[in-house]
Amino acid sequence: MAQLIADKRDIDFVLHEQLNVGTEYKAGSYAEFNRKTIDMIIGEARNLGIKEMLPLQKVGDGGCTFDAGTVTVPEGFKHAYDLYCEGEWLAMSDDPEWGGQGLPHAVSMAANEYFYGSCNAFMLYNMLSHGAAKLIEGYGTEAQKKQVLKKMFSGEWSGTMLLTEPEAGSDVGALTTVAKNNGDGTYSISGSKIFISGGEQNMVSNIIHPVLARLEDAPAGTRGISLFMVPKYRINDDGSLGDFNDVVCTGIEEKMGLHGNCTCSLTLGGKGECIGTLLGEENKGMAAMFLMMNEARQMVGLQGFACATASYIHALNYARERVQTKGMTDPSGSAPVAIINHPDVKRQLLIMKSYVDGMRSLLYFGGLCHDRIAMSEDADERSKYGLLLEVLTPVIKGYITDKAFEVCSHGIQVYGGYGYVEEFPVAQLLRDSRIFMIYEGTNGIQSMDLLGRKLGMKKGKPFMDFLEMIQGTINQAKGVEAVASLAENMQTCFAKYTEVVASISKAAMSDKVLDAYAFSHPLLEVTGDLTMAWMLLWRATVAAPLVDKKKKDSAFYKGQITTARFFINTLLPSAMGKMDAIQTCDGAVTAMDDAGFGGK
Repeated sequence: MAQLIADKRDIDFVLHEQLNVGTEYKAGSYAEFNRKTIDMIIGEARNLGIKEMLPLQKVGDGGCTFDAGTVTVPEGFKHAYDLYCEGEWLAMSDDPEWGGQGLPHAVSMAANEYFYGSCNAFMLYNMLSHGAAKLIEGYGTEAQKKQVLKKMFSGEWSGTMLLTEPEAGSDVGALTTVAKNNGDGTYSISGSKIFISGGEQNMVSNIIHPVLARLEDAPAGTRGISLFMVPKYRINDDGSLGDFNDVVCTGIEEKMGLHGNCTCSLTLGGKGECIGTLLGEENKGMAAMFLMMNEARQMVGLQGFACATASYIHALNYARERVQTKGMTDPSGSAPVAIINHPDVKRQLLIMKSYVDGMRSLLYFGGLCHDRIAMSEDADERSKYGLLLEVLTPVIKGYITDKAFEVCSHGIQVYGGYGYVEEFPVAQLLRDSRIFMIYEGTNGIQSMDLLGRKLGMKKGKPFMDFLEMIQGTINQAKGVEAVASLAENMQTCFAKYTEVVASISKAAMSDKVLDAYAFSHPLLEVTGDLTMAWMLLWRATVAAPLVDKKKKDSAFYKGQITTARFFINTLLPSAMGKMDAIQTCDGAVTAMDDAGFGGK
């Protein structure tokens, strides 16, 4: 039977064989989550995603409607939202004190793969709500938390993130939204925000907006930014809704994709009646907002991956069904064959599979790092995995979303002319996936974060821990005959990578700093290439001994080895050339004058 959205067998493999979460959880605070329980949870998520959310993908592409400040979501969204909230999926990994289910993060990744893969536009409402709630949980006062958290985690109320302004995009420090201290614990907020996902919608009774704004006497730049909790409707002392809080939606954007999620422009305090309360400390709003942004960056990686895995499954199913052209090696000139038998189509499918498999393993591994932090009683171990997640975040957000778009492009190519027709699903998936390379800091910013912060963070110890994990997998694979040659090939790339990291780090601290940062994105790309190879080699090392032990799964396990072989022997060598260029650190980018680009 053809799969939809994701390969169930591969999800099982990553959780129960590669990551072996049952053993991880057995001795910790997640001990109740055995394989049977985990599989049941994921099965319920799959049913909800495919039955209730997947039909929204096409319906949602028609877009939201805007009328005099009111936004109406596409038909069917509210029904699916109610089911999603009834299942308590929004806070599945959160503290039961605030209405969460306390599920392991790796398990929530698997559940969310089905949800986001079914309809990213629908899930974006929930992603921002969850991020806003986590921000309030981390920085809010007890009064603020008691006022909003349970209603946000239950989905009764939603949340957003109000950062961007017309003249303050990536340069958040240029914002002009103002907060005036009223002297009674409240602040009057005035300003305008743009590109606010879910900033106004009709599925909930209230929307809680974390808003970046500047106090009247605050320092310039990011040092003078504070964070405020601003509800759409004021909240009375008894928890009931009060007056409208002067947060007005002035329009929604017509986007390339994700039409089912409204992207709003909002005016706060146009009538001087927008009231907020401080979240955290004055002038430290950016530090607080980064808590939400780091979670959001990891989830944006999941969003991109979800489009990629859906596109791959659609393309795979189509290639198995689409019959066209006789087989190249058929001397008898018999009937045409399914296009999956043609070498170039198979090559594209293997490219798609390589990235999708590697992305899945990396995302679930990131979830497991969260779980190890939650389970460990050792402060050093908690710190180790927390910092490892920080190192991996640019790869999860930046590299995955770059390659997800590439995978979705291959999905269209496998379909041929039909892929370019909106009647088929892969065209929409490509359009939907493009924004994830921009969300939560463009991928150029992610690459600068990798070079400027993550390589040298804590004197380089977290990055060295990352490299030691990769080397550990290579060493293990060298002892497995079926993958030993792959390990040797990857070792060559790994050795080259360590040289490149040392080289570009040195350049970034010299008078060649601008040249070094011109190569930050290539550095992110080769870091992602190496990380994908790590995940695929890890998979193959686990699978190799099982090829002959589990006959019914023999083809699946052989597929793991072949996928790693393809990536390491066919795709990874291109990283060697990129690394040569990084080491050369040619200054063409910085040497190019404005006028030299032409166009004037």
